[in-house]
Amino acid sequence: MSKFQKVIAKTPGKSYVEGLTTSDLGKPDYEKLLVQHEGYVEALKKCGVEVTLLAASEEFPDSTFVEDAAVLTAEFAVITNPGAESRNGEIVEIESVLKDFYDKFHYIKSPGTLDGGDILQADNKFYIGISERTNEEGARQLKEILESEGFEATIIPLQKFFHLKTGIAYLGNNKMVVAGEFVDHLAFDSYDKIVINDADEYSANCIRVNDYVIIPKGYSETKRKINEAGYETIELDMSEVQKQDGGLSCLSLRF
Repeated sequence: MSKFQKVIAKTPGKSYVEGLTTSDLGKPDYEKLLVQHEGYVEALKKCGVEVTLLAASEEFPDSTFVEDAAVLTAEFAVITNPGAESRNGEIVEIESVLKDFYDKFHYIKSPGTLDGGDILQADNKFYIGISERTNEEGARQLKEILESEGFEATIIPLQKFFHLKTGIAYLGNNKMVVAGEFVDHLAFDSYDKIVINDADEYSANCIRVNDYVIIPKGYSETKRKINEAGYETIELDMSEVQKQDGGLSCLSLRF
């Protein structure tokens, strides 16, 4: 895996607590969330990246989940078309910020919808999940864009997971963290799998950032498996993020 140089993250606004969720975990505590988000940004810096931290946008409660608004590669950016209508305006800011870093842009156009949380890159391959937020048309458009740029792309309809990356993470060195419906999925047969049991499913959403794998706190079994696979881990408390269906990958754009 090539090293990440830069990361974009966004401070959550007070409106975050009114955002979209299916989790049933109760209302987030905003003060606690801010502390957790700061810890996240500090962890990224420890991984050796330069963090661009965007100010909160109260009009977009879910906009701290910047990953959904774009798909980034080394050479180009794809501006998505998020599947939840209330999130659609988020792409305006993300595009303008990315213009400082990229010259080449592609766009997902209506009626296609696509959330970045449904997109996983594993070296030269991309996996595109079809979910409640990413429809077939959006997935097809992205596949076409990626293939035109020399990548391989596989579309994977989801059975249960909210986003593709809810249950899978690529760590490099052919190692794939898998949970739930991806454990026996044929698309991932060629990888060395680190299997996460159902009780620890949330921790499958982890992120490799250069020399570290950042994982949610409280999953000793997952930590052990990732350490045994040869990675150093950083554990972060994600309780208030989890309440809004969020995970570690959702909170940043890494490139």
